[in-house]
Amino acid sequence: MVESANCRPVSPYGVTKLAGEQLCRLYYRNHGVPAVSLRFFTVYGPRQRPDMAFNIFLRALLAGRPVEIYGEGNQTRDFTFVRDIVDGIVLSMRGRDGAVYNLGGGSRVTLLEAIRTLESVSGCRAQIKGEAVQAGDVRHTWADLSLATDELGYRPKVALDEGLRLETAWLQEPSLAV
Repeated sequence: MVESANCRPVSPYGVTKLAGEQLCRLYYRNHGVPAVSLRFFTVYGPRQRPDMAFNIFLRALLAGRPVEIYGEGNQTRDFTFVRDIVDGIVLSMRGRDGAVYNLGGGSRVTLLEAIRTLESVSGCRAQIKGEAVQAGDVRHTWADLSLATDELGYRPKVALDEGLRLETAWLQEPSLAV
């Protein structure tokens, strides 16, 4: 996904994100308000909200409950560790006003591959339970990081297995959070 692509959101969530970008650009162009917009790609890590996928999956794995997924698990995501997002936010302060930058993890994996990684880092075996695909869910996401790399110096550093190991450790013992 390239920042310059024509966006056509298929969910209310996507529409509100695009509207926010447009408002930032409008206030910059019309009133000189300095602003950049950042597109985060599937952020995870310690202290993740309890309603987010990896948190839900890990709690199910650790409790021996089925891991519920939407669809067959072949959808792909560009998972991004929270520390890399924070680095990108700091770097964005040197970005071009009015610009939009992707902040992603730098690779994409299927949901089933991510669950296999969760099994590896948690030592638990997943019992996967498939549910119907949710309306408006994007099948594949993958951030093109060229612009953020070239203009901001953004480079994600935390691999999926390392990040999931840190999130698992936090869920098992919150005092270990990084």
